[in-house]
Amino acid sequence: MIVIMSRDSSEKEVNEILERLKGLGLSGHLSSGVERAVIGVVGKVYPELKDNLELMPGVEEVIPISRPYKLSSREFQPRDTIVKVGDVSIGGDELVVIAGPCAVETTEQVVSTAKAVKAAGATVFRGGAFKPSTSPYQFRGLGEDGLKMLSEARAETGLPLITEVLTPGDVDLIAKYADIIQVGARNMQNFILLDEVGRTRKPVMLKRGISATIQEWLLSAEYILAQGNRQVILCERGIRTFETYTRNTFDLSAIPIIEKLSHLPIIADPSHGTGKWYLVPPMALAAVAAGADGVMIEVHPNPDMALKDGAQSLTFENFQGLMSKIVLVAAAVGKKVRVPSKV
Repeated sequence: MIVIMSRDSSEKEVNEILERLKGLGLSGHLSSGVERAVIGVVGKVYPELKDNLELMPGVEEVIPISRPYKLSSREFQPRDTIVKVGDVSIGGDELVVIAGPCAVETTEQVVSTAKAVKAAGATVFRGGAFKPSTSPYQFRGLGEDGLKMLSEARAETGLPLITEVLTPGDVDLIAKYADIIQVGARNMQNFILLDEVGRTRKPVMLKRGISATIQEWLLSAEYILAQGNRQVILCERGIRTFETYTRNTFDLSAIPIIEKLSHLPIIADPSHGTGKWYLVPPMALAAVAAGADGVMIEVHPNPDMALKDGAQSLTFENFQGLMSKIVLVAAAVGKKVRVPSKV
């Protein structure tokens, strides 16, 4: 349930509600809006609680929420969450473009790619130092050495970094280097990992699981939010269906569905969503038109020689061509894309 405070409620009255909930073994999560405060109640509630809370000073209304996810719902927070990463805003009317290689291979590869994507208009740099692989014989990343290479790219370009964490034990290490922590599709329901990244105060991007429903995805986001980390970004990256021509089936409808159900920003990843580089541009543009807050694109200086996911990676030239189209589509749906700055 959520507790809606009156417009003239005091800080003391809000704190009394929070203390009352704590005494009942419940968690109260405060969302302070422009006009009033809203408190999300998480835990096992009982029918009489609604009436009891409505009798307390400063409370205007108590509304039960039928959906199992609370903190990620629009009932709890009607206004959009905007996640700030340096001077980059994820959510709102600014379209963020995240780009870079699937895997970190060499310093030259990483730095040259970061410079190229920034010059084309990207605002966040991606790269994997720890790689989950279906086969144990595939490339699994360079570990901390790869994180150091990513840091060099950030130093050269000023682009904030996003990189994936695989285990709870690696969260502190990743947080030391990354500006945004990515939880991949295979770990969407690794609840211990979700708790751990929730305890950090770094922005977290949560990818949709390979076969996850919308509700399961939002419930996974709930784990992070419930730990007090409100800087959560969702990422649609395709789901597994009976179709085998593409790597996954890119669920374009998930974008407006999430925007209806949740206040969290949503990023589209057409690279993993399709697995084929020539499908990435049209699906990226479709995602922008559908209302995505950003896109994440894999870019490599030589995709044919990439150690991971070369088939879905764009060349520098192809990425630059896509960016010119993204600017046009974004403008048509009321989104702003930053003018590329010199590296």
